[in-house]
Formats: sequence, C-alpha cells, structure tokens
Amino acid sequence: MAKSSKQEVRLAAVAVIQRLLEGGGSLTRLIPEAQQRVAEGDRSLLQALCYGYARWADQLEGLLTPLLKKPLKNKDQDLVILMQLGILQLRYMRIAEHAAVNTTVKAVVNLKKPWAKGLVNGVLRSYQRQEAQLTEGLSEHTRCSHPQWLLEQLKTDWPWRWKEIADAANKQAPMTLRVNTGTVSTTDYQSQLNDQDMLSDLSDFAPEALILQQAVQVERLPSFASGAVSVQDAAAQLAAHLLASVTSGSLLDACAAPGGKTLHAIELNHWQRIVALDKDKERLKRVQENVDRLNPSSSPELITADANSTAKWWDGEKFDAILLDAPCSGTGVIRRHPDIKLLRRPTDIDDLVTQQATLLANLWPLLKPGGYLLYASCSIIKDENEHQIADFMAAQKDVIHCELDAIWGLQASYGRQILPGQDHMDGFYYALLEKAA
Repeated sequence: MAKSSKQEVRLAAVAVIQRLLEGGGSLTRLIPEAQQRVAEGDRSLLQALCYGYARWADQLEGLLTPLLKKPLKNKDQDLVILMQLGILQLRYMRIAEHAAVNTTVKAVVNLKKPWAKGLVNGVLRSYQRQEAQLTEGLSEHTRCSHPQWLLEQLKTDWPWRWKEIADAANKQAPMTLRVNTGTVSTTDYQSQLNDQDMLSDLSDFAPEALILQQAVQVERLPSFASGAVSVQDAAAQLAAHLLASVTSGSLLDACAAPGGKTLHAIELNHWQRIVALDKDKERLKRVQENVDRLNPSSSPELITADANSTAKWWDGEKFDAILLDAPCSGTGVIRRHPDIKLLRRPTDIDDLVTQQATLLANLWPLLKPGGYLLYASCSIIKDENEHQIADFMAAQKDVIHCELDAIWGLQASYGRQILPGQDHMDGFYYALLEKAA
C-alpha cells in the first residue's frame, strides 16, 4: 500500500507556529492552509494544538525553560515548539499522558532530528514529575500567560479587575449564532437546533443570538447555506440595534469587512440605504459572499476605498447614521483569537489610537446634523475607547454624547465597556455620538 502523503499533525502544528512567530500571518489564515496538508481526521487536532499554543505560549515557555540544561540553537527552535506542544498536551488537552509523550517523541524523527529523541522524552517525563514545582515557579505574567506589557496595561486600566480579565481571555469563547429573523424566529431556530442535538442558550441582550453549548461545523447548522443563520458574537450583534433604535434612513458601515454588522443591518430591514466600505478588496469579497448567501431583497452598496480618502468615494450625500467599527488592538477578543497575544506589540497601540482619531475626524463631516455615529471597538484598552472619545469630544464642538440606556457591560466616562466573558460576550466597547442640529 502506498504511503500517505499527508503531513503528520504535530509536524504541521510546528510549521504553523513557526510561521506565526515569524510574522507569516494570523492563525485564521495559516490554519486552513495547513489543514489541507493533514489527514481529514487530524484537522481538528491541528487547530486545537495551534490555538492551545497561542493561548498558553508564555506559560509553556516558562515551564519548559527550567527543564533545559541550556538553550537550544536557533536552528532547533522547531524542537522547542514541539516540546512546548508536548507540555500543552499533558497540561491542557484530553490526550492520554503516554500517548502525548510517545507521539511527541515520534515527531522528532519526522523533524529529521533523531538525536533529540532522548532529550524530548526526558523533558516531558521531567515535566510530569515536576509539574507542581514548575507551576509554583512561574512569574506573574507567565502564570497568566499574557505578555508583560499587556498585563501592565490591564493593571493600569482595570486595577481591580485585571486578573479576572486575563483569566477570561484564556478561556475558549463559545460559538454564538445570529438568527436571520426575517426568515425564522430565534426560538423556532433554537428548536431546530434542539432537534439535531445542538443545545443552545438565548442571550439576555442580543435578541437574535443563540449561544451554542458545543461548537459545530457551520455546514451542520440548519439552513446555513440559505442564510437563516450566521456566526457572530452577541456583543457584536448589539451594534445594529443601537443605531436602529435612534434613527433610520441611510447607514454607512465605514470599516465593514468581514461584514457581520452590515449583514445584521440588512436583516433588520430598517435602512433605506446601506453603504459598506472597506479598503481591503479581498476582505470585502467576503462581505459579498455573505450577501449572496443571504440573498436579501435589497443589497448594500459595497465600496473598496480608504474611509479617510472621502474625496475618492463619497458622493456628497450625508448619512443619517455611521458605524465606525474602528481598527483596534483586538484585546477584547483574545479568547477567540489568542494569537493576538503573540502578534500585537505595545508600540501598536499609539499607532491604532492615531488611526482611530483620524477616522473619527474624517467621517464626522459625512454625518447629517441630527445624525448618529456609533463608535465601536473590540478592545479593552481605555486609550482606544473612552479616552479616544473624550479627546474627540474636546476637539469637536458639534458633538453630543448619548448615554446608552443599557444594563450590559460597564458604564465608562463615555460609552459602555463589555469585558471578555461578561454575559458570555466578547470584550467590546460602544459610544453613541449625536451631531448637533
């Protein structure tokens, strides 16, 4: 029988993580490519290994380092990653201990480094014996498995809640659905899920949201292909309702891709005109694909352009509402995208704050007097959120801050902040601004 050409799953995981650490892209992009190179039955394990590594990278490094007599050479960093994956399996995954050790040691041969079999086996056996002692010796940021700069930022912004935030960020987020109530009610769709043994809970704050108790492949969801349901966190589902509750007419989604909030606005059947704008042509294609799946009676206008370069795309017709889901650090969605902890740098924050301020300043003239701009971010860093809005309020004289009449999240000096895991939602920030008539 011909030998399978598929890549061994732990080897594939090492390759993905190496590319991630070298700046080759996010796990969202790297994993689907790598899954094509492993056996179909190994694809979920590949994802679990890569996401588990990203979630616990600081901790895995802190546990491995004392077990090595001396650091390995740069050319052997694949071995370091492999041993960290071995510790990950022993510590956090539902894999029998002997299987975790044996498969990791076998993977050394696939790396063409058989000389290291004894090293890898000895390290993993030592970890099993010394786990409690090694855990006790972890520093604060490695125990929390957050980069030190980010942990310090959390302590500055949330001095009483930073540990709670870090712990929540290390938990896997639930899969949350948004039901297209133009085709089926939320409770009726929940019944359809129940009939297929997919149990879910209603959200207290997002009327179209169903929080699955166990994640599934989207292809298994009833009528997914025909647009009855989409995947979107409940916190993100608040945006369309916040704007629809205060105005109607025309809506600009200024940083629209991948399109979840645009699609939700379409499903509410509230707006006479929707413009979805994004400078990333490839990501905007995903919006079109989702529009095609929904097949709505009226489609949004999709425009590929930089929101700041209004002269190149704006027709001069002012909008009743603008949604600015601003580019941000993503620190509120780390539980869903743990590689943010590996990819984000402290110097990124100042650049993002500048981008956000520029977008606010350039989009504000496009809003009608009496219109509303909803500023949103999936960050929990105050400079990107309430401090950003405070600066805008100070600079812009025709802006009125609207208190959000809500019980979700926490009241901020401006807007409201949802922390990761609060009411089963991602970390999210919203501020509603009215343009003085």
